[in-house]
Amino acid sequence: MSPVLLVIFSINFSLLLLHEMDAIRAKEWKMFAILKDMDDHRAFKVFTILHLPLYAILLYSFISQQIVSFIIIDVFLIFHSIIHYFFEKHPNNNFTNTYSRLLIYPMGVLGVLHLLGLMLL
Repeated sequence: MSPVLLVIFSINFSLLLLHEMDAIRAKEWKMFAILKDMDDHRAFKVFTILHLPLYAILLYSFISQQIVSFIIIDVFLIFHSIIHYFFEKHPNNNFTNTYSRLLIYPMGVLGVLHLLGLMLL
């Protein structure tokens, strides 16, 4: 992978990590069917612990430099941004401030750029 594409991907992954930190502040679990009815303390624990296997799989795939992993993650980040857009009006959506949006929507744009870059290699 070219150094430019690796920088784009690294920035995008960093945005995802920042978004997940912001998700705790925004109590994103209140937007998920199963977690929304739990008390905040328990929902927070479940929400955060579910990120352990997610992060482990992502980090392993980056370290192993498997192109298919980068493609899957790019596609995920694109759809993730789209899903957030469609949930803008959700009553429990606390990502409506400029800061949160500056973390979420560039992930989709950078995912497209990175994916296009991979296809042109």
